[in-house]
Amino acid sequence: MSVAFRRESDEEHKEPRFELPIPPGPNLVTPRGRALIDERIAELEAAQDGAEEARREEIARDLRYWRTRRVTAILAPPPPADEAAFGSRVRFTLDGAERTIEIVGDDEADPVAGKIAFSAPLARALIGAGEGDLLPFAGREDAIEVVAIESPRAA
Repeated sequence: MSVAFRRESDEEHKEPRFELPIPPGPNLVTPRGRALIDERIAELEAAQDGAEEARREEIARDLRYWRTRRVTAILAPPPPADEAAFGSRVRFTLDGAERTIEIVGDDEADPVAGKIAFSAPLARALIGAGEGDLLPFAGREDAIEVVAIESPRAA
């Protein structure tokens, strides 16, 4: 039989499994973000025990990601009360609609719940702003008006 028709194993024809990408930059976290990382690690470790071999490999890859995130986590200092920063809850208007977001770490981000990663364009536009400031965003000079800023840790 020709070598062209012989297959050593099913493994050689599978798509390669790459490591989960680590977001660039510092791994800033809120206390809640650090707790979420610890919870995720515990869930994965518990799931790994009774899992089949293929699933264990997937869980091991996820564990490598989350353990790296835990080791590199930097607890951000409390945000200032009068300036939008990492950890702040910011109420603002954008295109005539009022919204409230909390600026959090990459792994804690959940836009549906109003938690935006500090690396997101909207968060970057807000960081450093104070109440009443008009900010440029999406090509408009006065697209955002900051209404209120609060520190959730102080609340």
